[in-house]
Order: sequence, then structure tokens, then C-alpha cells
Amino acid sequence: MKGVNSTRLILLQPSSNHKQGGNGVNTSISISVFHHHRIWLIALLSFFTFASLLTLLSTTTARDPSDLPSASSSSTAAVASAGSASYGKPSPLPAPVFDALVNYAVSSNSTGKMREEDLRAVAGVLRRRAPCNLLVFGIGHETPLWRALNHGGRTVFLDENEYYVARVEGRNPGLEAYDVAYTTKVREMPDLLAAARRQRRGECRPVQNLLFSDCRLAINDLPNQLYDVAWDVILVDGPKGHTPATPGRMSAIFTAAVMARSRGRGHTDVLVHDHDREAERVCSAEFLCPENLVAATPHLAHFLIRAGPADEFCSNRTSTAGDAIATS
Repeated sequence: MKGVNSTRLILLQPSSNHKQGGNGVNTSISISVFHHHRIWLIALLSFFTFASLLTLLSTTTARDPSDLPSASSSSTAAVASAGSASYGKPSPLPAPVFDALVNYAVSSNSTGKMREEDLRAVAGVLRRRAPCNLLVFGIGHETPLWRALNHGGRTVFLDENEYYVARVEGRNPGLEAYDVAYTTKVREMPDLLAAARRQRRGECRPVQNLLFSDCRLAINDLPNQLYDVAWDVILVDGPKGHTPATPGRMSAIFTAAVMARSRGRGHTDVLVHDHDREAERVCSAEFLCPENLVAATPHLAHFLIRAGPADEFCSNRTSTAGDAIATS
């Protein structure tokens, strides 16, 4: 058995040595092939990875950022949907906020503020028509209030004092205000009215482009774009008119009357503050007309002026400034 085993060992030894040598060659070849295949595999994986990244980057770059799903884009879409549902018209100020602003303004102890009944009358018109195109002659205590109540609309202020305009704009960022160079005086009212009557079919006609008007009562130095606006509400609360030497509101009332009639269609609410004063009362009767008066307080008159062609401001041509003064 030992001999056999020894023989087997002798016989197996060369075979073992042979196999060992052969395995070394085969192993080297196998390892070489494996490494070769692995390199190709890595190369292929790298190529596909690079191609995938390139495709992803190209797609991301080509897409509009607004197409990417995000909270902001969802909010924007919701707002756009809401806007289209309401045909693009801005939403009015919420009623509780509207009322709070009015009540705060009424309870304020500031000097020079509008009387409560007058303030609430103006607020009532804005509650019905806002957001709208609002033109205000005069800057004062209520300026921020009118702008806030017309939230979502366009509010423009006109004043005779350019320094005051600049100061108010500085305190109220985004406020749209312009200064107006008035050439009239309260003491000139009779002559101005007489001239306007003589030119009723000419320069002082009720429907015209004020930008090119030579009527002495017309305000024609405003920014051009303001003459193209269909004003829904016009509040005449300026310029100053408490003394004979102040500009008075004759031009403001005449201009408001022409703007309302020249808007093309619809109607304009025109409110005249300090209507109890002679100049405001007489000019309102002359250009805004008693038949258009829809509401009044002791100091504020509310006229509803309809647009359209007209040869006269008032249908009752016998109504004159002298009659208005006599019946006051």
C-alpha cells in the first residue's frame, strides 16, 4: 500500500507540477481576460452615465423654470386662475378692512380733516365703484384713505403745490400725484363764467380733448396719458378757494365735467367738496347741472354725469350762475 501510495505520489507529482504550471498560465490568461472585460464594462457604464447626464442637463435647460412643479408656481397658477375667473378685474378691499379704515379716519382728531358725513359720502361711492379709476383734485388729510379704499384701482392726485406733492409722495411710496399750475383766482369767477358761456360751442364746449383746449377754465397741462383715462369717480377737493386771491375750484369743476362727458360711454360720479361756498356752488350749477345732482350733504354735492355728445352742459339752458346765486 505504501508502494502504491508512493507510486501514486511519484505519478501525481509531475502531474501536480504540470497542472500547477498550466494553472498559472490559465490563471494569468483568465485574469487578463477578466481585466479586459472589466475595462470595457466600466467604459460602457461610463458612456451610458455620461449620456444620461447630458440628456438630463439638456432637458432641464430647455424647460421653462415656470414648468417645474413648486409651491410658488402652484400659487401663481392659482392666482392666475382666480384672476381669469373674475375676468382680470382686481378684487375690492374686504368689507371689514374698508369699514375699519373709514371708522379710523372718522375718529381721527387731525386738524383740517373732512367732516364725517362728507367722508362717509365719498366712501359710499368708492364702496360701490372700487376698484376703479379715481381722480382727486387736492391733497390733504384723506389722501392715504382714498388711495386705500380704491385698492386695486388707479388713484391719481392733483395739487397746486409742487413741494407738497413731493413731500406727500415721499411719505407714501407708490403714490401717483402731479402738480397743476392754476391760472385762475376766485375773484375772477364772474368773468371766467361769462367767457365760458360765450365759447360754449367753441373752446369751452362740454365734449372735447382738453389737451388742446384754449378755454380759460380748462386744465390742459396734465400728463398726456391722464386725458385718455375713463375716470369713474372724480373728487373735487382742491385747489384752495377760501379767499379771493386763491385759485378756486372753477377750473377743476369745469375740467371734471368735460372729462366725464368725453369718456366715450358710461357715467362718472363727480363729488364737489365745500359745495356750500359760492364758487363751488355756482360752477357746479353751471357745468355739472342741478338735474344731475343725486345726493348732497351740507358741504358735499354728488353729481352723476353720463358720457355722450352734447352741445350744452345742462339740459335746462335757462339755469345760470346768477340764478344759482339767487336761489342759494
